[in-house]
Amino acid sequence: MKLRILGSGTSTGVPEIGCRCAVCTSTDARDNRLRTSALLETDDAVLLIDCGPDFREQMLRSSFFGKIDGVLLTHEHYDHVGGLDDLRPFCRLSEIPIYSDAYTAAHLRSRMPYCFVEHTYPGAPRIYLQEVEAGKPFFVKGTEVLPLQVMHGRLPILGYRIGKRLGYVTDMLTMPDESYDYLTGVDVLIMNALRVKPHPTHQSISEALEAVRRIGARESFLIHMSHGAGLHADMNRLLPPHVHVAYDGLIIDF
Repeated sequence: MKLRILGSGTSTGVPEIGCRCAVCTSTDARDNRLRTSALLETDDAVLLIDCGPDFREQMLRSSFFGKIDGVLLTHEHYDHVGGLDDLRPFCRLSEIPIYSDAYTAAHLRSRMPYCFVEHTYPGAPRIYLQEVEAGKPFFVKGTEVLPLQVMHGRLPILGYRIGKRLGYVTDMLTMPDESYDYLTGVDVLIMNALRVKPHPTHQSISEALEAVRRIGARESFLIHMSHGAGLHADMNRLLPPHVHVAYDGLIIDF
C-alpha cells in the first residue's frame, strides 16, 4: 500500500486567513496545511479518502492522474466533500462511486442535485452514491473496506479500516469500543489531533495520543490539525518515536 497525505489541516486550513501567529507565518512548508484528504494505492485499487475544497490544488501538487476506483467519505461537512465537482477530469477515465453513510448521501443529494439526478447535464461529474454502514465491510475491486463508527461530537460519522493494515480516522472526539476493536492490529494508523486545547467535537493532541496508545498500531500519523497544534518541528520532538506529525505531500509506503 502507498498512502499520500493530500491535506493535513482542519476546516480553516493553515495558515488561517487573517492570523499572524508563529504557525501561520512559518516558513516551514510542513506548517502549510490544506484541508484533510488522502490518496491510497492498494495492490488493485486507487481510493480517495474525502474530497474537500482544496482537492483541485492537491491533485495539481501531487501530479497524480489516473483512474480513481472509489471515494470514501467520512462525513458531509464541507471541508470533506467540497471538492467533489472537481473530480470531473478523473471522470473522463471512468465513472466514480462515492461511498458514504445514508446521512451524508442525503445531504449530498440535496446540496449537489445536478450530480445525482437521472439525466445530468453534459460536463457534470460522472459520480454516483453507494451507501454503506458501519460494521459492514465491502470491496472496491479486491480491496476490503470496513467502515466503522466515530463520534464527531454528537454526530456519528465514519472512519475506515482498509485491508488489515491501515486505519483512517478523522474528526473524532470519541469512538465506541467496537470501533477500537476493528482497528486493533493495523500497521499504520491515521488519527486526527486538532490542537493542544480541548475542543467540543475534535480530539486534542493528548486525547489523540491516548487513542493511538489504545489501538497500538506500529506507526501512527496525526492529521486534521489547526494552527493551535503548534509548529510541526516542535510537535515532532515531543511525540513518542512511533507517532509522527503528518504533513501535506507525505507518502507512507507499507
